[in-house]
Amino acid sequence: MDEDYPKTLLELERRFCTEEACVEYLAALRWAGGWVCPRCGGADAWSIRRARWLCGHCWYEMSVTAGTIFQDSHVPLTIWFRAMWQIISQKNGMSALGLQRVLGLGSYKTAWAMLHKLRRAIVRPGRDRLDGVVEVERPIGAERKPGQSAEGRRKRL
Repeated sequence: MDEDYPKTLLELERRFCTEEACVEYLAALRWAGGWVCPRCGGADAWSIRRARWLCGHCWYEMSVTAGTIFQDSHVPLTIWFRAMWQIISQKNGMSALGLQRVLGLGSYKTAWAMLHKLRRAIVRPGRDRLDGVVEVERPIGAERKPGQSAEGRRKRL
């Protein structure tokens, strides 16, 4: 599946306005080459209920959210997709309280858990360290000296 992410909030709302649309998108990402049973390797399956497929060979029931950050969540996928949009579209990050307010969540605990699951999912394990010239807008706690240009703030790692 090509990476065709929504570029605007309006596009996100139009595209992922239903649970079914979110499930279809996740299924296309997860099983890009077609559904394969994790138990028997069979390729015949059919959708039996929300986000669940049944293998036609061994009758194994598989969820599109199994093994993901959405597993065992009671929060609708439409809310999860909006949360992802909010987090990645914020230049300075987002707090759990801000996420709770924007999404209209009743619980701060839910917003906090969602935010931390998404933050963990964003970080690529074993990622390479930055090297070469890295431009930083303004390091936290650093004060810019009068007359210092953007070039003066660059640091070679």
